[in-house]
Amino acid sequence: MRGDHQSLALLLFGVFVAVTLAITTWASRKRHGSAEEFYAGGRLFSPMENGFAIAGDYMSAASFLGISGLIALFGYDGLLYSVGFLVAWLVVLFLVAELVRNCGRFTLADVVAARMKERSVRIAAGTSSVTVSVLYLVAQMVGAGSLVALLLGGTNGVAQTWTVIGVGALMVIYVSLGGMRATTWIQIVKAVLLMGGAIALTVLVLVRFHGDFDQLLRTAADRSGHGERFLAPGLKYGGDWTARLDFISLGLALVLGTAGLPHILSRFYTVPTARAARRSVVWSIGLIGGFYLMTIVLGFGAAAIVGSDAVRGSNAAGNTAVPLLALDLGGGPDSTGGTVLFAVVAAIAFATILAVVAGITLASSASVAHDLYASLRRRDAKPRSEVAVARIAAAGVGVVAIGLGLLAQDLNVAFLVGLAFAVAASANLPVLLYSLFWRNFTTRGAVWSVYGGLLPALALVLLSPVVSGGPSSLFPGVDFQYFPLENPGLVSIPLGFLAGWLGTVTSREEADEAKHAETEVRSLTGAGAV
Repeated sequence: MRGDHQSLALLLFGVFVAVTLAITTWASRKRHGSAEEFYAGGRLFSPMENGFAIAGDYMSAASFLGISGLIALFGYDGLLYSVGFLVAWLVVLFLVAELVRNCGRFTLADVVAARMKERSVRIAAGTSSVTVSVLYLVAQMVGAGSLVALLLGGTNGVAQTWTVIGVGALMVIYVSLGGMRATTWIQIVKAVLLMGGAIALTVLVLVRFHGDFDQLLRTAADRSGHGERFLAPGLKYGGDWTARLDFISLGLALVLGTAGLPHILSRFYTVPTARAARRSVVWSIGLIGGFYLMTIVLGFGAAAIVGSDAVRGSNAAGNTAVPLLALDLGGGPDSTGGTVLFAVVAAIAFATILAVVAGITLASSASVAHDLYASLRRRDAKPRSEVAVARIAAAGVGVVAIGLGLLAQDLNVAFLVGLAFAVAASANLPVLLYSLFWRNFTTRGAVWSVYGGLLPALALVLLSPVVSGGPSSLFPGVDFQYFPLENPGLVSIPLGFLAGWLGTVTSREEADEAKHAETEVRSLTGAGAV
């Protein structure tokens, strides 16, 4: 039956691609070429629609494939990802959503540039946004490759490579033709499919254990090969002080990184008011909270039903735990139920990847066009040319993401997203919070804050075990590992805040109190918001 579930999954892949291309075609007919339509979908989405779209943007391959895989392999320590991703939304809700919607227009740089010298700030914020987006895209590409490798027996490297290239090509098409309107509806469809699939699998896991969660955990511990240690902290992050610091670093990155993700911030501009933005976040928290609770059941379910060794044997990083779980829950590889359930789950995972890469690509192309290009173009250039640049930028970002995705195929997707979160929390969050809440913040402080978080984060990743010095590194044959932690957040996040403070106190520029007062009133009341 392996050939049957391969064929059915590929058929469902094709159906979803056809549906999303139809949505893109429909959206492209409604688009009039304006920047507001391309970047923000005309700001016409309701809070519920935007809440589903935010959830669709956020619940990525890292959530569905990576987190469940990490829990299946490492038990309690894998829970950090579920908890961190969920708690992060409290930061977004209380500190960011409404204020960003009031102060900005399309991108993070709009918020910061409102009271600074625009050119240098936009270049810094745009560079940071593109970097974070590319790192996030790499994780989705790796997820796509792992999924197709499993589907085709785990040996077809050529098909895996072409899948990554195909996903990159599709995301460029979605963004170039449909803009934010198409991307949002693709996210909504994907969120509904993903929640439906997760609910079905969670119910089947609980039914298998007669609703006894304690029995599920004990069975998972027995089949993990680690016994009771599987249910206690420290299996992955408790070996020594380096591992414990890595645990803290990852937690900081996950909790603080969401508020600095460009593709999440850009979603707040697709609703008509700041109140609608806050209500969108409430909707998304409900959906995301339920989903991450289900990933706990799916992760431990994969360990209990499939077995940690089988998960690791299929994919060393654990990215295929959920499809394998679906295959077993449906009755096994030789059953019709197993064939259908595996194919459906594989198709949902593929839909998840396609939808998320579209949202990230749109955010990164917006940063290139609205921030980088707009800062350098002639003042007499036509506004519509910015949208044309965004479409070209989408293609460029796609090429870079494809190349890096092929390079990082053996890394866990949730772990890769953790790196993107660390860079976002180091480079974007400090400048955003300083701009919103610090009266004396200056242009030099803003630029130093971005680069003071971005450059150390990237440098520490390059010098970490992720890139060299170990069998699971990107370049296992060389060793230039000088930084012991896999996630740089513990060091780079404080550096971002420190650089912003240092740049401000050493600046000769006087902070513009009138602009700060205007920004404060606008952020809190919405007066004058676009």
